Amino acid sequence: MDVSRPRHSLWRKLVLVANLLACGILQTSGQISIIPFIGLEGYRSYLNLENIPEDVQEYSWHRGINDSEGNMIVSYKLPSDSWQTGPMFSGRENVTEEGRLRIRNSTLNDTGNYTVRVDVSNGTHRATSWLEIREKESNPDISTNTTFVVEHMDSVAAFCHTNATNITWYVDGIPVFSNYLMTISSDGKTLIIRKASRYDTMLQCALENILGFHQRSEQIFLTVAYGPDNIQLSTDPMNFNGILYTELGSKVEMMCISTSFPRPKYHWIHNGSLLSISEANITLPSLTWEQMGRYRCIVENPVAQLTMYREAQIQTDPRQIGPYECPYQTWRTRPDGQGGKRGVMEKG
Repeated sequence: MDVSRPRHSLWRKLVLVANLLACGILQTSGQISIIPFIGLEGYRSYLNLENIPEDVQEYSWHRGINDSEGNMIVSYKLPSDSWQTGPMFSGRENVTEEGRLRIRNSTLNDTGNYTVRVDVSNGTHRATSWLEIREKESNPDISTNTTFVVEHMDSVAAFCHTNATNITWYVDGIPVFSNYLMTISSDGKTLIIRKASRYDTMLQCALENILGFHQRSEQIFLTVAYGPDNIQLSTDPMNFNGILYTELGSKVEMMCISTSFPRPKYHWIHNGSLLSISEANITLPSLTWEQMGRYRCIVENPVAQLTMYREAQIQTDPRQIGPYECPYQTWRTRPDGQGGKRGVMEKG
């Protein structure tokens, strides 16, 4: 066979393999090698070495498939702990003490072959590998069918606009998955929150790039109407089980406390009659007989279509001794048949 003029494709393949082995692209077991790397523009890229020999004197990294001086990027000499840059140095490359080539703020032009020459005390080792820098995918966009909901009544649908398939959803900064409160579509691009709550105020989606980093969308904030709940009717003097004992002429304050958004409307009813008070507090500077009786604080959230109330009864202390006259009724004390006395209301 005339080996100087190969005619068969098999022979050409063998020659290609031999050339690759000669430049270090294909490595046999135990030989130094470079781990191929796929990176993204704008991120750091690394070319790590495997099977590093002992007694390394110098690591020298080159652009291309040979280790000529004209292709040198940067080298590191271990004995002197010094670096030297070459013609292909861009200011973004560095060699670590372990021989790793590190490229900051990678660009698409960094894609290509890289060769390392490792000088040891008794010889030189070489290896070549491929670095691929891909264009960074744009961050996903996000949209919703609404940004205003009523708690425990309305649903909200959010949509992640991206060509990526590995999508993560965040609600208030916490990654979420399909559960009895929300559903994520099979392609991951739609999130449906059933009966949103006041804690579902910020939505965001993210894609995971090839480096494992999450590229997040903008945040969408929901306005959630809720309440009133946790209504308390606080009084001064204090009331016990809704009954406030006090004296005529004393100062009485009643404060209606609630949790609600938007700010609720307040209504007060005294003994069945609606008062012209729309604030959360009532102050009676000097209590009169006419101001005695039952007070009801009504808290209304028209947006959430929810209304709740609390009541308190203002009355004089029945343990007081002696008659108290008023135009309508009189308190008197009478024996209770057990050696004590009790208060009795009599018409005046």
